[in-house]
Amino acid sequence: MAHKKGAGSSRNGRESESKRLGVKIYGGQAVRAGGIIVRQRGTTHHPATNVGMGKDHTL
Repeated sequence: MAHKKGAGSSRNGRESESKRLGVKIYGGQAVRAGGIIVRQRGTTHHPATNVGMGKDHTL
């Protein structure tokens, strides 16, 4: 019998907090200038007309 657990035990990996990513404004809803529409990692959604993209890919 092994005295130590194998690497990558399923009990590990709860240290980081959730990043609250995802769509914040859905179709038909009004957005003011500077409002956040989508928080994302990478360009899952691309900016359309009159939509800017932040340095963290936020639309």
